[in-house]
Amino acid sequence: MAKTNYSYEKRQKEIAKKLKQEQKRLKKTLQPNEHQADESPEDADKLARNHKADHAHPLVVVGSQQWCSLLPPCKPLSIESLTEWLAARIGVPYFHVDPLKLNFAGIANVVSKSYAERLKIMPVKVGANEVTIATAEPFVTDWVADLERILNLKIRLVLSSPSDINHYLPEIYNLANSVQLASKAKTGQAIGVQNFEQLVELGKSKNLDANEQHVVTLVDWLFKYAFEQRASDIHLEPRRDIGIVRFRIDGVLHQVYQLPATVAGAITNRIKLLGRMDMVEKRRPQDGRIKTVSGDGEEIELRLSTMPTAFGEKLVMRIFDPEILVKNFSDLGFSQEQTQLWGDWTRQPNGIILVTGPTGSGKTTTLYSTLKQIATPEVNVCTVEDPIEMIEPAFNQMQVQHNIGLGFADGVRTLLRQDPDIIMVGEIRDAETAEMAIQAALTGHLVLSSLHTNDAPSAITRLLELGVPAYLLNSTLLGVMAQRLVRTLCPHCKTDGEISEQAWRELIAPWKAERPAQVKVATGCLECRMTGYRGRTGIYEMLPFSAGMQRLVVQDADIARIRELALREGMKPLRVSAAAKVAAGITTAEEVIKVVPPLEV
Repeated sequence: MAKTNYSYEKRQKEIAKKLKQEQKRLKKTLQPNEHQADESPEDADKLARNHKADHAHPLVVVGSQQWCSLLPPCKPLSIESLTEWLAARIGVPYFHVDPLKLNFAGIANVVSKSYAERLKIMPVKVGANEVTIATAEPFVTDWVADLERILNLKIRLVLSSPSDINHYLPEIYNLANSVQLASKAKTGQAIGVQNFEQLVELGKSKNLDANEQHVVTLVDWLFKYAFEQRASDIHLEPRRDIGIVRFRIDGVLHQVYQLPATVAGAITNRIKLLGRMDMVEKRRPQDGRIKTVSGDGEEIELRLSTMPTAFGEKLVMRIFDPEILVKNFSDLGFSQEQTQLWGDWTRQPNGIILVTGPTGSGKTTTLYSTLKQIATPEVNVCTVEDPIEMIEPAFNQMQVQHNIGLGFADGVRTLLRQDPDIIMVGEIRDAETAEMAIQAALTGHLVLSSLHTNDAPSAITRLLELGVPAYLLNSTLLGVMAQRLVRTLCPHCKTDGEISEQAWRELIAPWKAERPAQVKVATGCLECRMTGYRGRTGIYEMLPFSAGMQRLVVQDADIARIRELALREGMKPLRVSAAAKVAAGITTAEEVIKVVPPLEV
């Protein structure tokens, strides 16, 4: 392949020329204002001379100055926005590098790492007849014809941020190299039959050593990558011939990578080793935990869970962000009225408070944040969990261990002898646990627990169905809160819009509420990966246990009457609370309808 003689000075002059032309054009068309940059062409020449020696990319040099754009709203010129501007000026398509959408294994085989680094190019998409290559040097194109002839493929050239290419280019090749070397590493005979479909191929299955250096590198990359992408869960799923890595981000799963089956198995073994799990046992589910440190130096906990499947062992890692313990209730999504009511409940000296909702609705986050705020040095906070989600020094935490006969009910019974003030029971699953939780509340303790029901009124009938006597429920229950998590609109790109009458009726029917004149809608930008959403917030339904409610709670209580009375006494259903967030421009009707169950009146 021919080497380019394209000089650094020539590249600087061409981009500086484009910058000067754009500055002159804008100064003619815009009135001067206080936000406009005062930089002159002479300043640009001086800046280019100062950075001539370090050979920094011109877009990186200009982006580091934090100059403001002359175009309203006069935002600082980032490297990303400058790259997008340059692409439009020279007529080359702009491409934002999203690592979740890159096929690392495929693109690493297009060109060598040294060739890509020398020309500042990075393959980003490989098709049957065409390969898309991102470049940070749009004026260096003499390599295109040579590479098209060698690859026998059409090359589509796009312009990407030089900082993105510098960041992801070594990652792509290092990861692909680790996978390749791990696949070629010395292997041993498989222990047992891990894949039900390999019965006719015994002897061909191989296991990699979990301590092999390339496997260690892959696991380190997996954790680092998940933390960078704000993932809440990592899924490592075995298939017939491959292993699939998926991340859950803002409640949605994204496929990240495909690995050879042997490498995926070695990664699972490595993570089980770190989580102090039995590596040999692959026939039954196991739980474990890992505490690690992110790139920012923050301690992060991961809860591990394995499950035997038809093609091997599936591993799911739930990532717990330590920041949730320092969040206040408004950050979690509570309204001012809900915060006050929740505070009234949790300040009571005794009684039981229930948080309900399906798996992944944020119940654990709510309970931990509450306990963190009320766990003062004057009180003894004890928890019994299965498993312990996050280690918190302010609590005394006990884990359920069914293999030695330590269940929730036994755990609560033990805690009652530990002089507790506040008890958190991870989940009420059976009559015995419910009875012990009620007994703890009766004997002068504040008890918080979770329950799996669709809404708050259903929690009362669920406890009655478990066998809790109505008179005990009336004596101890302080309130029930149901919750869901919905994605929030991206603050960088949400814009004003309208909600149709039909969408509003579907959102809130049969409740009567005036349709807002204007709401916020999702548009999509680079910050949210063009989804329009970034982050999640809670939706809450709070049911105080009033004197009127107690009269309805009998052994054969009618849930319809309980719900009707709760609404009359001011309970705002999940959909109504969600509608308020739609009207406030926090989320959208489409997201709420997808996540929150409809009203039952």
